[in-house]
This record gives sequence, C-alpha cells and structure tokens, in this order.
Amino acid sequence: MIKTFKTIDEQIEILKSKGLNIDDIEYAKAVLLRENYFFISGYRHLFLKSSKDRMFVPGASFKELYAMFNFDRQIRNIFFKNILIVENNAKSIFSYQLSKKYGIKEKDYLNPSNFDRSSDKIRQVNDLLKKIKRQIRVNGGQHSATMHYISNYGYVPFWVVVKVLSFGLISELYTIMKYEDQKDIAQVYGISVDSLMIYLPILANFRNLCAHEDILYDHRTQRPIEDTKYHAYLDIEKTDGEYIYGKDDLFALVIILKKLLREEDFTLLINELSYEIDILDGKLDSIGIDKVLDRMGFPVNFREIARLDEYGN
Repeated sequence: MIKTFKTIDEQIEILKSKGLNIDDIEYAKAVLLRENYFFISGYRHLFLKSSKDRMFVPGASFKELYAMFNFDRQIRNIFFKNILIVENNAKSIFSYQLSKKYGIKEKDYLNPSNFDRSSDKIRQVNDLLKKIKRQIRVNGGQHSATMHYISNYGYVPFWVVVKVLSFGLISELYTIMKYEDQKDIAQVYGISVDSLMIYLPILANFRNLCAHEDILYDHRTQRPIEDTKYHAYLDIEKTDGEYIYGKDDLFALVIILKKLLREEDFTLLINELSYEIDILDGKLDSIGIDKVLDRMGFPVNFREIARLDEYGN
C-alpha cells in the first residue's frame, strides 16, 4: 500500500476514527507538529484492543499516548547517559590493556600481529584495523587532543585515539583480540569473556538507538544474554524453560548495566527509572502500568535488583 501525505487535521481524524479520545484538539495539533505523528503513533500498540483489531481500547486518550511517548524519551535519556559511562570505561580499559602490552605508538598497538591470527579472523582483523585508521584520520582533525599529539609528537597514543572511535568499533575490536587480552579485560568487570562478547554489541546497539531517539521501551535485541543469577533471584517466570524477561529486552540491558556499572551508578539508574515509571503510572487510565512493564520486559519486582549484591543478598 502506498503511503500518502496526511495533514495534521487528517492525522487527528485518523486517530479519532480509531477510537482515541482527543479532548483538546489544538493541543494535539501542536504536539503532532512538534513531535511527528509517525513516532507518537509508534506507541499506539499498547492501547489497541488487539493486534488484529486496530481500534483503541475504551477510554484511551491522546494525553496517555503522549505520556507514553514522553516516558520513553525520559528513560532513553537515563539509559543513554549510563551506556556512555560504560563506553568511556571500556575505552579506558581497552586502551590501557593494549598500550601496556604493545606500546603507545599507532604502528605498535595497531600491529595486526597483536590480534587473533586464526585463519577465520585474519580478514576481519585487517578490515577492522583499516576502519580504525580511517576514523582516526577523519575524526582526529576535529579533536584537540589528537591534534596536540600529532603536532607535538608525531603520533597519537591509544588512550587518546579511543575518544574518536565509535562504540561499535570498540565492540568489534574486542572480538579480534587475543584470548589472553580478552580475558584480562573481562576480569576487570568480573565476568566471562563470552558474556562481555555478547554485552558489548548489545550496548552499542542500544547506544545508537538512544542517540537517534528511536523507540526504546519495547526494543528487542538480536541475540539474548545468558541466564544470570539475577533472573533466579527475582524469580522471573519461565515459559518452555526460558525466562520470559531479561533475555532480549530492555531488562536485559538493565542486567548488563548491573554487571558493568559501579554500584552507586546502578542504584541511581534504578531510582531514576522507578521515578519515571511511577510518573507514567499516574497518567495512565485505560491500561495499567503492568502492561507497559511487560512490554519492556521488566518484572514487577525489578527494583529489587538494585539491592542484590554480588552474593545475592
């Protein structure tokens, strides 16, 4: 079906025809002009009678729809700043590990021999190192620290280079490191190499989603995380032997951040999420907050994860 341009008045009529209550037309028009109909309507699925019946549930209102939109924006900002903390930590740890072991000049730390030389990795190693060098050239000229080192020393140490590399490249860099380097880095976080291998691309994916203001609350990852002690401690329900929450959803990201953030940062994250969820709860009438939590992949007792230390107490 070919999509055609719809005026804001036509957008309003479409929503009303599907049973959405709009008690302040001018307010709704102003919101749709400023925020974009496509993205606001992206939250309508929560308020529909069913996936087949495209009508809104009785009592569903535009203000609820917009409250959901704003809720997603607020939690996106919360997750984004915490992912940035992990990103900067990872860049610092990676650069320290590689610089300590291989040297501080580009020709040393980006030497292909420093990485996995197995036959199935050689092409990936060469391609990734080319990408890194390209980002250094393209982004380095826009960063004062890289310019300082190039001008004064003729090279840029890796702890400066990481500032101009994307989290996606840093994530991929981990996959081509020698196992002993992967292990040393994973041990800093107290987790396994396999876990960190899964977590980094998930974090990079969520980071990009947050940065581009895409819909976050019901995002699903391509690859699930492993079962953790937090799934068991929270007594998350299982279906066919698999946990229904915290595997490929937003709560999986919470679990990853639980493992990678400092305790005080993680506690603040949970407190801020709890606040936004409580605010949204007070603005919903036609559906309950449990329906939102279910779409997010959050168990109703999600707050308890902040009180669980490494021993589960």
